[in-house]
Amino acid sequence: MQKMKSLCNFSNFIVCILCLGVWCNGEDESISAPMKSTEQEALYSAIQGFVGKWWNGSDLYPDPCGWTPIQGVSCDLFDGFWYVTDLSIGSIHDNSLICEQNVLQFSPHLFALSHLKSLSFSGCFVSPGSGKFGIPARNWEAFAESLVSLEFRSNPGLTGKIPVAFTELRKLESLVLTENGLSGEIPAGIGNLVYLKRLNLAGNRFRGKIPDNFQGLNRLLILDFSRNSLNGPLPLTFGGLTSLLKLDLSNNQLGGEIPQEISNLKNLKLLDLSNNKLSGQLTKSLLELTSLEELVLSNNPIGGSLADLEWRNLVELGALDLSNMVLTGGIPESLVELKGLRFLGLNNNKLTGYISPKLANLPNVTSIFIQGNNLTGELRFSKWFYEKMGRRFGAWGNPNLCYPTGSVPPNYAPFGVKLCQQEVTKLEKQPMDNPSKIGDGIWNYESNPMISLGFRSRDVGGLLLAIEVLVVLIGYLAAAL
Repeated sequence: MQKMKSLCNFSNFIVCILCLGVWCNGEDESISAPMKSTEQEALYSAIQGFVGKWWNGSDLYPDPCGWTPIQGVSCDLFDGFWYVTDLSIGSIHDNSLICEQNVLQFSPHLFALSHLKSLSFSGCFVSPGSGKFGIPARNWEAFAESLVSLEFRSNPGLTGKIPVAFTELRKLESLVLTENGLSGEIPAGIGNLVYLKRLNLAGNRFRGKIPDNFQGLNRLLILDFSRNSLNGPLPLTFGGLTSLLKLDLSNNQLGGEIPQEISNLKNLKLLDLSNNKLSGQLTKSLLELTSLEELVLSNNPIGGSLADLEWRNLVELGALDLSNMVLTGGIPESLVELKGLRFLGLNNNKLTGYISPKLANLPNVTSIFIQGNNLTGELRFSKWFYEKMGRRFGAWGNPNLCYPTGSVPPNYAPFGVKLCQQEVTKLEKQPMDNPSKIGDGIWNYESNPMISLGFRSRDVGGLLLAIEVLVVLIGYLAAAL
């Protein structure tokens, strides 16, 4: 029996050794897998076009995908060979390949990387205004079946238009062209890239209208065209972007009304249309965006009454910025029901009426700005509220707004808001040589005791006349008897 147990243990040991050998052989096979010379030459030539001929990969062993890989280069095995799948050039990582400004060029060999899935350039073209560098207009069709992500970030010296050939990248899921010097119009063909999940063109010089054929991009999660010079209306076809989480069109020159179709974006978390030329009053379709966490419409001449909308449906809202929008009416009580609200900006409008002390009950609020309006009455907030908010509560620039005496110590008083003064009616006595005249409006309590009894000054003369008539009648009746 003991021999049997020993034999079993020995057998298990042998099996473990064999399995370990197979695992090691598999690992060795992947590490020692070769890279085709054409693939390696294409990669080296593409890199040298941005960092210079001095770089030849001599410190890499046995190749760029071996034991000493290049930072910013990733590979994968296809049919037993290494192929480059990810190429990132520029200041992305601490030890990334840094672009040399004197040698920058897009090598044709770049487009020979047939399995490339992700391509990015960051901080390579940093000489704005030179007009020397542009994105190649041709050869992008070579990546039509492989490229999933294409990014150009922080390249102010990269000028020219978006190549029309980008619209042939049928598998593209992410197109990011931010903080560059690109200009011209946005190609309508981008609307055909139906796999797009992220489309970010922020911080360029794009002009013209936004294409109206984006309705097919129903996988799109992020759409950011902010900080450009786009004009014209918001396309009605935005209503087809039903998966959208973020829509940022701020800092452009867009005009017209906010389309009703925007109510279809039920998953939207952020909507920023600030700093444009939008008009046409606040649309109630905004209230159907029940997933919104941030709504920023500031600095647009939209106009209309703030009180016309019932905001309580936006239960997820954390930031609401409606400043400088020519809004009228009062501050609606429904805002108090937004328990997740952290930021409320209603400043620089034409709002009127009183301010509800219930605003202080918002549990998460850290900033409230209502300055620059025509709000009136007393601020009925506690010392705790002013201490908590500090300068993040702005109410200055409302001439008829004040805070009551004794409600808060001077060091916690709301900045720029005056102290309420108690109204005391004290009328001066008339000189003795100028007796008070009934009905002239220059009366005081001491010279006119009737006033203290509740009679108005203009009623006193009529009262005296009635007394005189009553006395005459009594005398006449007495004589008759």
